[in-house]
Amino acid sequence: MKRILSDELQPLVGKRATVRGWLHKKRLLGGLNFITLRDRRGLVQTLIEDKDELEKLRGLQIGTVLALEGTVIADERAPGGVELHDVKVTVEMPVTAEPAIEVDKPIDHSNLDTLFENRVLNIRNIQEGKIFKIRAAITQYFREYLIANEFIEIDTPKLLGAATEGGAEVFTVDYFDRKATLAQSPQFYKQIMVGAFERVFEINHSYRAEPSATTRHLSELTMLDIEIAFVDGLQDVMDTVGGTVQYVLKKIYETHGDMLKSLNAPELKLTDKIPTFTIAEIHEMYTKATKVDTTKEKDLIPDEEKWICEYARKKLGSDLVFASEFPIEAMKFYHKANREKGVVYWADLLYRGIEIATCPLRENNYEMMINQMTDAGLDITHPGFKYYLDAFKYGLPAHGGCGLGIDRVVFKTVGLGNVKEATLFPRDIRRLTP
Repeated sequence: MKRILSDELQPLVGKRATVRGWLHKKRLLGGLNFITLRDRRGLVQTLIEDKDELEKLRGLQIGTVLALEGTVIADERAPGGVELHDVKVTVEMPVTAEPAIEVDKPIDHSNLDTLFENRVLNIRNIQEGKIFKIRAAITQYFREYLIANEFIEIDTPKLLGAATEGGAEVFTVDYFDRKATLAQSPQFYKQIMVGAFERVFEINHSYRAEPSATTRHLSELTMLDIEIAFVDGLQDVMDTVGGTVQYVLKKIYETHGDMLKSLNAPELKLTDKIPTFTIAEIHEMYTKATKVDTTKEKDLIPDEEKWICEYARKKLGSDLVFASEFPIEAMKFYHKANREKGVVYWADLLYRGIEIATCPLRENNYEMMINQMTDAGLDITHPGFKYYLDAFKYGLPAHGGCGLGIDRVVFKTVGLGNVKEATLFPRDIRRLTP
């Protein structure tokens, strides 16, 4: 008999149907034996009264793979409003090992080591699985929006000859007869590619050897990188990135609202235009409100990010807020600067207390790039810079983009306590398994 999924049973009341999946729960209630089966769509409750059929399950544990054939009976108390009666049991893959956790019970996130040590099992929990269904949809909606707006998806190398972007936070690996590094971002490649396609994006893994053990850091992260050419200024970049994120958040709350509510996710608050404050304004506001002087900082401290997001949500009705006009001291060699004002054309997009995207305007003038790289102490004859500089030599229009952390978007959308909880198999300073 053809397999029927759990959410397809309702129209089949009174008919025989076969479901296949995993033994999720066994319980005895008032002398009746209820077996709950889990498939990719949800749960099916079955009532097994035949002792011979029940005997087939003796000694078998949660996770046993089953096929259950029965008559579909309407029962509003059961998941999906139906259950199976007069059930015939086929054991497709028996499990006799007792599981370390009960997958039908709430999963404890208070100890992350325990959480990930039991990931193989706890991901079978219905609630836990919702986090990653939401994550998959968020990634899908980013791709959907960008493709609809004429962005070309690209794939770029993650094994590089050297850490050309600067900084010591790179992983080094053996590469045949020499050393290679794992890419921190596709920065150079996406700039090269706007010289061909104007609008590009990549959803990729990036690697950061930061010795950080905070709630916001990972060593292997999933990033959305966007680059767009022929922009008229930083506001074009901010509008592109902001519009993309707003589309994704609106759609995930529309399509997965019930899941988010069941996970106690915060209510979504957005405004037509994302509020924007300069770094200097945020420093001044924060210093005045908290009496902690941050006016000499070149970036926002983590507590400022949290504070300005709470301010934007409570006072302005927005979960999103831009922090713009970073001081020129924070500039990287590929940024475009307003030297008269002493600021960089660069904004960070913050979401519920954390930066999720860095959105700068790039310098696109070849001679200026040479000067900025030289001033930054970089060797422009290094082979790692040759192909990057060729893109400028042969013509790049005004462009900018962002690196956006998908892990962080999921983390804050669901309302989790740590970005690692939004990651199936996280990598940090202590964990390389599972």
